[in-house]
Amino acid sequence: MNELLAALGQILTVVHLSYLVLGVVIGLIIGIIPGLGGIAGMSLLLPFLYGMEPSVGLGMLMGLVAVVPTGDTFTSVLMGIPGSSASQATVMDGFPLAKQGQAARALSAAFTSSLIGGVAGAIILSGFIIVARPLVLSFSSAELFMLTLLGLSVVAALSGGSLFKGLAACGVGLLVGTIGAAPATGEFRMTLGIDYLYDGIPLVVVGLGIFALPEIIELLIRNKSISGKGNSLGSGWGQGVRDVFRNLPLVGKCSVFGSLVGAIPGLAGSVVDWMTYGFAMQSSKDKSSFGKGDIRGVIAPESANNACASGSMIPTLLFGVPGSGTAAVFLGGMLLLGIQPGISMVGSNLSLTYTIVWSLALANILGALLCLGLASPVAMLTRIPFSRMAPVLLTLILFAAYQATQSLGDFVVLAVIATLGILLKSANWSRPAFLIGFVLAAGAENYFFQSIQFYGYGWMQRPGVLIIAGLILLSIIVPLIRKRLAARSQPQEDSQEQPARAPLNRLDGAIIALLLVVCALALFDVWGRSELTRAFPLFAILLTAGSALALVFGSRRRAAEPGTGSQRVGRELLYISLFLGVALLYFTLGFISTSVIFTLLFLRLFAGSRWRLSGTVAAGQLLFLVGIGKAMSIDYPAGLLDPYLLSLINL
Repeated sequence: MNELLAALGQILTVVHLSYLVLGVVIGLIIGIIPGLGGIAGMSLLLPFLYGMEPSVGLGMLMGLVAVVPTGDTFTSVLMGIPGSSASQATVMDGFPLAKQGQAARALSAAFTSSLIGGVAGAIILSGFIIVARPLVLSFSSAELFMLTLLGLSVVAALSGGSLFKGLAACGVGLLVGTIGAAPATGEFRMTLGIDYLYDGIPLVVVGLGIFALPEIIELLIRNKSISGKGNSLGSGWGQGVRDVFRNLPLVGKCSVFGSLVGAIPGLAGSVVDWMTYGFAMQSSKDKSSFGKGDIRGVIAPESANNACASGSMIPTLLFGVPGSGTAAVFLGGMLLLGIQPGISMVGSNLSLTYTIVWSLALANILGALLCLGLASPVAMLTRIPFSRMAPVLLTLILFAAYQATQSLGDFVVLAVIATLGILLKSANWSRPAFLIGFVLAAGAENYFFQSIQFYGYGWMQRPGVLIIAGLILLSIIVPLIRKRLAARSQPQEDSQEQPARAPLNRLDGAIIALLLVVCALALFDVWGRSELTRAFPLFAILLTAGSALALVFGSRRRAAEPGTGSQRVGRELLYISLFLGVALLYFTLGFISTSVIFTLLFLRLFAGSRWRLSGTVAAGQLLFLVGIGKAMSIDYPAGLLDPYLLSLINL
C-alpha cells in the first residue's frame, strides 16, 4: 500500500504530469503518421533521456507507449491506411463506416473503447505484476508455437464465405514470411539471388501494400470524397460512445485477452487485434455485416491493442524480455535511465513499477480525451475530394515504406504486394488472412524448431499444448456448426436456391493459378535444403496448394460476367505502375524534389486545384519531409535536384 501511495504521489507532481502530457502529444502525432508507429516515436525520444530523473523519463515514455495505438486510429478509419501494425484490423470496418458518412461514430467508438481498454489493461497489469512471473515462465516454446497456430485459426472467422480461400491466403502469407534466413540453420531460402530479400520482407511494406495502396487506388478511380454522404460527417459522436457501452462484455473480454497476449513475448502488436477481431466475428450471431461497417469490428481491436501495450510491460519489467517491438525500445530507455529490469521491479522498485502502471492508465485517459477533441476537425478530411488528398497520402505511404530498409527494393516489393492486394480484394479473398500468416510465420517457425530441439516430438503431449490444440479445434468447428445449423433453419425453398458448391469466376481462377505457380517455384527452391530449413516452408506450401486445389475441385464454375471486373483490375494495376514510376524518380531526381513536384502537378492538372492551393500543399509537404528527415536522421535518396533544393532551404 505504501508503494502504491508513493507512486500516486509521484504521478500527480507537476513535472511528471508535464512530461507525461508531452509524451502523449508526441505519441498522437507519431500515431497519425502512417507506417511509423511506436518504435519510431520511442526511438526519437531516447536521446533526450540522458540525465533525466527515472520516474520523469519513464513518464514521458509511457505517455507515448500508451497513445500510439489510439492516434493511429485516425488514418485507419478516415483513409483506410493503417497508422501502425496495431491498427490494421480497425481498417476492416472503420473505413467502410467512414465511407458511409459515419466517421464520427467510428472514431468516438474507437477512442472510447481505447480508453476503457487501456485503463483495464493497466488495472490488470497492476494485479498481475506480482503473480505473472510463474505464469509467464510456464510457457515454453511448445506452448508459444501452439499459440501462434491459435492466431492462425482466426482465418476461419476472417475468410468470409469460403474457408479454403482464407486458408490459401494464410498459407501464401506464411510462405512469404519464410523468405530469407531459416532460424534453425541460417540457410537462405527463396531469395532469387536478390540482396533485398536476404533479410526477409519488412512488415510495414506488406501492411501498406496489402491494405493501403489498394484502398487509395479505388478511391482515386472513384474521384469522390471518402464519405459517400456528401458534406455530412454523421451525427454519431454520442452513438459511438453508446455502442461501446452496449458492447461492454466484448470490450472487457478483448481487454483481458489483449493484456494476456501482450504478456507473451512475440505475440503482441499486429497479432492481437486480428485475434480479437476474429473473436468478435465468431461470437456474433450475424456475421454478414463484418467488413462492411460493423461497429463491433472497431470496438474489439481498439479495446485490445491499448490493453496489449500494458500487458507487454509484464515480461519487459520482470525478465527484461520485451513483449513487443515498442517494449523493446522502452527497455532500452529503462537502461539509459539506469533502471535494471528483473525481480527488483516487484521488490525494492515496486513503487517505480506502480508509477509506470498508473502512468499508462492516465496517458490512455488523456490520449482518448485529446483524440475525441480533435476528432471533429480531423474527420472533416472525409469531405474533401479524394483527388486532392491522394498525392499527400501516397507520399506518406511511400515515405513509410522507405523507412523499412531505405532502398529501392522497398518500393518494388510494395508494388508487388499491392498488386496481390488488388487481386485479393477484387476477388473477395481474405487479405487479413494473408497478413496474419505473414506476421506469424517467423515466430511460428522459430518456436517449432525450438520445440523439437528441446523436447523432440514429445512436445505434442505437453498438457498446455493439448489445451491450446483443443481451443484451436473449437475455433474452427464451432463456426462451421453454426453455419450448418443456420442453413438448416432456412426455408426449404431458400436452401434449394443455394448452389451446392460455391462458384469460382475468372479472377478466382487467375489467383489460384498464381498461387500454384508460386508454390511450385518455392518447392523447387527449398527441396534440396536441409530438413530443418525446408520443413516449415513445406508446411506453408502444402497449406496453400492444398487449399487452392480444394477450391478448384470443390467449387462449380460460373460463366464470366462482362469484363467490368477485369477492366477495373486493369485500371488499378495501371495506377500501381504509375506509382512505381514515381518511386523510381525518387532515385533519379531526389525523394523530396519528386514528392513536391508530383504533388504540385497532380493537384493542379488532375484534381483541378488552383495554383495557390497546389503550391501551399506542396510547400507544406516540403517542410514536413525536411523536418522529419532532420528529426529522425533520415537519408533520403538525393538524386539530381535534392542537393540544390536543400541548399536553398538552408540559405
